[in-house]
Amino acid sequence: MKVEEKLKELGYPLPHRTNERIFEAGIRTGNLIFVSGNAAKVDGVLKYKGIVGNSVSVEQAQESAIIAFVNCLNSVNQIAGGLENVKKIVNIKGYVASTPDFVDQPLVMDAVSRMALEVFGDAGKHSRVTMGASSLPGGTPVEVEMVIEV
Repeated sequence: MKVEEKLKELGYPLPHRTNERIFEAGIRTGNLIFVSGNAAKVDGVLKYKGIVGNSVSVEQAQESAIIAFVNCLNSVNQIAGGLENVKKIVNIKGYVASTPDFVDQPLVMDAVSRMALEVFGDAGKHSRVTMGASSLPGGTPVEVEMVIEV
């Protein structure tokens, strides 16, 4: 099954959007694509807004992280000419807007790691960084960026 079909089957089809930023959604250099940070936007609107440990639950943050991951994959799809050209997910960085006492940021990003493995198999095995932040752009609870080998 194609990667794009698998995402759709899981309930996360690739969005149809264009880059509306003053910077690139991702940059390819050699066989690597560096994808800019993505928020959990669906049709240009944040799915959830707020801080994990306060107004956003861990489950909502996990869903936000998956949506942001899929938005990253949309950029990869456009830059690489299809997700079938992904050779390896090299690194994923996750930023979680959270209260000072919230320490389960890795639990939030585990949802993305599981999705990467489910969709890409061995090519989805990656290194990862997860960080807490006091706030993120636009009020998104999670932002995801990644490096992909094609």
